[in-house]
Amino acid sequence: MFTLVDKNVIVTGATKGIGYGIAAVFATAGANVAIAARSQPDIDTAVTKLDALGSGRVIGVTVDVADPQSCQAMADAAVAAFGGIDVLCVNAGIFPEASLDTMTPAGLASVLDVNVKGTFFSVQACLEGLAKSGAGRVVITSSITGPVTGFPGWSHYGASKAAQLGFMRTAAIELAPRKITVNAILPGNIVTEGLIDKGEEYLASMARAIPAGMLGEPEDIGHVAAFLATDEARFITGQSIVVDGGQTLPESLDALTG
Repeated sequence: MFTLVDKNVIVTGATKGIGYGIAAVFATAGANVAIAARSQPDIDTAVTKLDALGSGRVIGVTVDVADPQSCQAMADAAVAAFGGIDVLCVNAGIFPEASLDTMTPAGLASVLDVNVKGTFFSVQACLEGLAKSGAGRVVITSSITGPVTGFPGWSHYGASKAAQLGFMRTAAIELAPRKITVNAILPGNIVTEGLIDKGEEYLASMARAIPAGMLGEPEDIGHVAAFLATDEARFITGQSIVVDGGQTLPESLDALTG
């Protein structure tokens, strides 16, 4: 049960943070993993680390997910290296801060280009490979921000993450006849490079707002993505799974101190 050995996987935005955690789980499980990102030096570093984790192959591919031709080249590279595509983890995303007072049209466009259009283009590029798999899996990294919660400065990011869920539901219907499932993971606060840079006191204050009493790790998202990629998850599609340690449950902070 739950084997991923010999599965051919693409993970976008996979050199750091949640994307790297997803790729690490798949690599450890014996899958062939193509990590896709913009920076070649970051790709090279991640490939070296991931290559030591499991029995599968690991390759790196440069991609700009906001460019459909670049996404197609990514898919073609995975097929050339592995012979096919079984799983696409749509993880690439950006989250610059900007209030409504200061947000520019260009800033809004850049977030929507990467987070929303990048989701469409990545899936479109991989459709042929996923259909040939006979058990294709699309796993989208959304967020609790937008679909469930809000946070000042992230209205554009929140809108993009909610848009991914709208895409997911219709894509799941359209692609079901081709034996492709489409699901999304909504992470809460996960320990990534950006959060670590804010210091221990900031991390501790965030952890106090989570019923589980801790922040999540990138691998926590990776384990859910890995399950959704298995043959055993074939009857799950069009669903969003919140992975947040219970962060969205309390009505107020008083619920955690009572």
